[in-house]
Amino acid sequence: MEEVRSPMAAKVWKIECRAGDPVRVDEVVVVLEAMKMEAEVFATAAGRVAELRVKEGDSVEEDQVLLVIDTP
Repeated sequence: MEEVRSPMAAKVWKIECRAGDPVRVDEVVVVLEAMKMEAEVFATAAGRVAELRVKEGDSVEEDQVLLVIDTP
């Protein structure tokens, strides 16, 4: 299991995957918005999205877990 964490305090603008989706390393999985700027969050491992821990519109803190990837 690999946790993908927020690099900053922000708002979840868009989620680019769903639970069960396959993801590749460096694939954009979440887009955050802070101070009217967008920041892409990338998958840190290849596998399947096991669990989304946030939804669009949520406010997140720095280092908060956004999603979990089930790695082979």
